[in-house]
Amino acid sequence: MSDDKTAIVETKNLVKTYKLGDSVVHALRGVDLKVIEGEAIAIMGPSGSGKTTLLNMLGALDTPTSGKVIINGVDISGMGDRELTLIRRHMIGPIFQFYNLIPVLTAFENVELPMIFASFPKDARAGRTKQLLKAVGLGDRMHHRPDELSGGEQQRVAIARALANNPSIVLGDEVTGDLDTKTGEEIVNMLLKLSKEEKKTLIIVTHDPNIGAKMDRILKIRDGVIIGEEKRQH
Repeated sequence: MSDDKTAIVETKNLVKTYKLGDSVVHALRGVDLKVIEGEAIAIMGPSGSGKTTLLNMLGALDTPTSGKVIINGVDISGMGDRELTLIRRHMIGPIFQFYNLIPVLTAFENVELPMIFASFPKDARAGRTKQLLKAVGLGDRMHHRPDELSGGEQQRVAIARALANNPSIVLGDEVTGDLDTKTGEEIVNMLLKLSKEEKKTLIIVTHDPNIGAKMDRILKIRDGVIIGEEKRQH
């Protein structure tokens, strides 16, 4: 666990179980963690260890069976769908392994879309979208649709989209899993750079130790329990 500074993300005795036929799957078994504002954290563990379930809890995409998820001092564990939607919209920027871009929209439109849902003024949306696409190196590809972009370019669009609403927390699920090694490294370096520049807290799930080595801390999870952590020396 990190030091005594105020946590932007915290879980307390977090438990998640699922019914699977007549069986009960214990995905998380009392997870306690604390992430300080501005940290870059990697959650690492084998398949089935609970890391994606944990990320979904932190991203307000799922609710705990018991325990607490606290985001920026607010316990979101008992919130309803409407309140969780607002948390996701304004505080959390997700990045997915397979990009999840809307195929009929251009890069510009994909990045702008979260700001439309959040009722940003049109001029502010346009300026922010252009700024972010330039920051991820796609200033000259703004009006291309996903099928006209490489995998690395699509993930750059996804990163820009995650930052669109200026969230406090950026969450990534195997963000380089569908990319070759060189492109993946470029994406992670760019994500870290942008997170630091925009003062974001970054939490990513990964199986890649090379990515973990770039983070401030690695949280190791197995069988639904945090079994240790490792602070990186940069």
